[in-house]
This record gives sequence, structure tokens and C-alpha cells, in this order.
Amino acid sequence: MNNTSLLLDSLDNVGVALCDLAPGEQVVLGQHQLQIREHVPAKHKFALQNFQPGDEIFMYGTVVAEVTQSIATGAALTVGNIRHKTQKYQLGEATRPRKAPDVTKWSSQTFLGFKREDGQVGTANYWLVLPLVFCENTNIKLLQDAFENTLGFAQVNPYERQIKQLLAGIEDSMTPLQETTPSWENERIFPQVDGIRFLTHTLGCGGTRDDADALCGLLAGYIHHPNVAGATVLSLGCQNAQVSILQEKLARLNCQKPVFICEQQQEGTTHNLLSKAVQKTVEGLRIANRCFREPAPLSKLVIGLECGGSDGFSGISANPTLGQVSDLIVALGGTAILSEFPELCGAEQELINRCQSRDLAEKFIQLMETYNASAKRVGSGFDKNPSPGNIKDGLLTDAIKSCGAAKKGGTSTISDVLDYPEYIKTTGLNLLCTPGNDVESTTALAGSGANLILFTTGLGTPTGNPISPVIKVSSNTKLAEKMPDIIDFNAGTIISGEDTPETSGEKLLELLIEVASGRMQTKAEEKRNFDFIPWKRGVSL
Repeated sequence: MNNTSLLLDSLDNVGVALCDLAPGEQVVLGQHQLQIREHVPAKHKFALQNFQPGDEIFMYGTVVAEVTQSIATGAALTVGNIRHKTQKYQLGEATRPRKAPDVTKWSSQTFLGFKREDGQVGTANYWLVLPLVFCENTNIKLLQDAFENTLGFAQVNPYERQIKQLLAGIEDSMTPLQETTPSWENERIFPQVDGIRFLTHTLGCGGTRDDADALCGLLAGYIHHPNVAGATVLSLGCQNAQVSILQEKLARLNCQKPVFICEQQQEGTTHNLLSKAVQKTVEGLRIANRCFREPAPLSKLVIGLECGGSDGFSGISANPTLGQVSDLIVALGGTAILSEFPELCGAEQELINRCQSRDLAEKFIQLMETYNASAKRVGSGFDKNPSPGNIKDGLLTDAIKSCGAAKKGGTSTISDVLDYPEYIKTTGLNLLCTPGNDVESTTALAGSGANLILFTTGLGTPTGNPISPVIKVSSNTKLAEKMPDIIDFNAGTIISGEDTPETSGEKLLELLIEVASGRMQTKAEEKRNFDFIPWKRGVSL
């Protein structure tokens, strides 16, 4: 790799700056020899030819933008001289099978997981407490405080001391505070239970019936999830998200786990409701504590593929690293799930060509076009997806962002296309319709059965999930050094030339096995970043 710039594909007509490029600097990329005309910040793109308005910009071998103002060779691309554009796509025949990576090294390797009666294997063992409607959120929090304080799951908040210092006028109140290890790590009443996860949300009533139906489908996926031993469910009684809908969704998944329903309008007083919930949850914890970790093949891993706070290096380092892990897991007989449909805009043709059948390709396009149309009806669209942070760090159009984001899915054949909140049915690479919103998408990935989530970031984000460990992968070394408390793995070594996506992917797979076996906690778990936001089906990019 050139140590100052990069050409991603032989068809590309722009280069990527790997470091800040100064005016007058000479650059050689493939057949292109040029002089930089103006300052080009690291992660941004520069012209390899003279462009006129209407010309197309190619990156990753495909159209990612259209020129709006003349750009000279060696000049920087900006939001002022290009705009979003994608190439037209069409349905074709199913792709020929792609060559799978060599997985001999891992073919007999196992991880230590929790085997469930339905054949799924968990990477953790949680009891779940959740509401069917937002009216029960306060009661959920009461239960959380009671259980976490009694069982020792609660963590000491180090910022309480800082507040006391500030109120007392102590000058060194900004001194970093040592976070204490939870007492339950050393003395656990239910040693086989990794924790109780308490969910709250803002849905369940007041919206459309489709909203309530989707919520019940998502919650059923969480209860059915291999990392969950069972659940306590609080219901008010009169809400749209009825207990009967949840039970129907669980029956469709053939979920046989213990699920205890506590409905307030049946129980009467809040005391009666919560007393029953406490009794049932303790009963559930005793059941969950009978499960033990045991060796399981890597084919039982289901990895969710996510990105958030992306930058101009994400599609070069971190996302291709995930693509390599995805291909390895699929080749081993496991499952990978690629989500965030607004961030696949511009990569449609490649994904269409990789679909196992024409029916799957048609479902993918139908979901993409319906979603984009719903966004346009309220004055938006997929082209509005990039955030200010994305743009500042080189992702100037949605197509540039999307073609890099799609690299998380590797090169495997697509075995299924899922609509939110469908649960996985087949192994291999699955596409899942979700927003690009980090938390809504990670929430959906777990709801579809991902027992681990790999999450790339170039700018940094604390996002985690209540039931699925989230491994945070940085696209650049600067971020990994700046935010070591949220980054688990640094793919920035690809930018520096120390690694390739292949070697980086192999290293990440080894870390993934450690997390799946419970021998290592992710930074998101350590910091209790248990984010849960159901997608209210509508416009969320």
C-alpha cells in the first residue's frame, strides 16, 4: 500500500489520502502521476483527472457521485463540487459461487457456549425482564434497582465522588477516577448467570397496529435469542402490544423457554404486580443457573455486522476486516447478518449479483425501494444518510459511505434476505432491513439472532447491546489510542501497512472466539452500554 494515498479499484478516477497531502506534493497511483493542487485532508479524496459538471466519480469500481463544479487533477473533492449519485441496477441471474477462504486452521476449533434445547448456542447466559408497553418502564426500573442491588450486579458510579468533590470545592475534581470491579465478579449468587438484562422502550401503544406487531416480533426475537435463558414480561393489559401477539410470535419461533407474564390490570396493585415479578424472576434465575458453558463448533456463531461513526478509512480497513471474518464464519458453516439498508445504497448491483436466487434479489430490491420511497415522502431519502461527522471525515455522499459499508459483508453468496424484525432461518450471509441508526440497527441484529455483533467505527461510539456482546473495531490507530475505553480491536494497522484485511480478519476472529467463550468482556459490556431502541417503522436513516 502506498504510504500517502490509495487507489481502491483500477476503474476509480479518484484517490484516497491516507495522510494530509500538501499542495505541490507528487503522487503516483497505478498509471496516474500527478501533483496535489490544494490541501487534501487525510481520509478525503482527490481527482486523478480533470472533471467537468455532469461527470461521474468512481470509487470501489462503481459510481458514487456526480460532479457539480469543475475539478482539476490533484484537487480535493468536497460537498461543494460533487453530489450523491449511484449507478442503475438490474436483476440478473444468480451469481456463480465465490471461492471460499481456507478455514482449515479453524475447522476443529470450538468456543465455550450455552447450548439451548432448540440447537442454538449462546455466547452468554442472561435472564431478561422487559415491558410490552412504555407504561411499565417505571416498574422495570424498580425491579432493576432491587435485583442489581441485592445480587451485587450494580456498579459503583465513580462520578458520584466527583460530584461530591465539586460541591465541596475540591480543585482536583477532574482527576480520572478508578472504576471499581463489580462485587458480583468475585461472589455471584447465580454463578452460571451472566446477568439480568432490563429493557425499556417508548412503544407498545399510541402508534399504529403495525408498530405494536413489529415490537412484539422484536421482543419475541430477544426472548428466543440463544444468549437468553428466559424472560419476565410486564404488561399493563390494555395496550396495542397485547400478550397474545407476543405469544403468537414466540410460537412461530417454536420458543420453549420459560416466559413469565405479569399483567398489572389483572394483579391489581403495583405491589402485587412487582411481588409476582420478583418471585417469577428468582424462579427464572434458578432455571438459568442450571446452564453451563461447553464446547461448541464455530458454525454456531451468528455475527451481526454493524458500523457507526464511520470515517473515510472505514471502507478501507475496519469494514473489509469484518468482511474477512464474515467470509470465514460463513465458510465454517456459521451465519453473518449485514444490516443498515440506507448504507447499501450504491452497492445494490453487487449485492443483487450475490443473491442465491432471483427471488432473494427481488425481495432485497423491493425492501430497498420501499424504504427509500418512504423517506422521500417526508422530504428525505437515502442520500441524506451521511452525518456531519461522516462528511467531515471524508464520506461526502451516501454512495461513498455505502460502498465502503457493504465491505462488511465480504464476498459470500447471500443466502437470505430478512425484513425487520424477522429471525434468521438459514446459515450463511443474510441481509436484514434496518435503519443506519446505530442503536436501532444493533437492536434489530440481536433481535434477529446475532449472538455477537462486530461494530466498526472511525470516529468513536459507545454503542452496545443488552444481550449480544458488541466488539468495537476502529478504522484508524489514532482513534484506538484516543478512546481505548471503547475500542476492542484496531484495524488501523491496515492503513499503516502492518496488516492486510486478511491478516486483520484472522486476528479479529481469534478475539471473537475469546469473547464468545466468556473469557473476555467487550468494552461496551464493561461500561454497561446496554442500548435498546426498537425501530418504529417509518423514516429513520
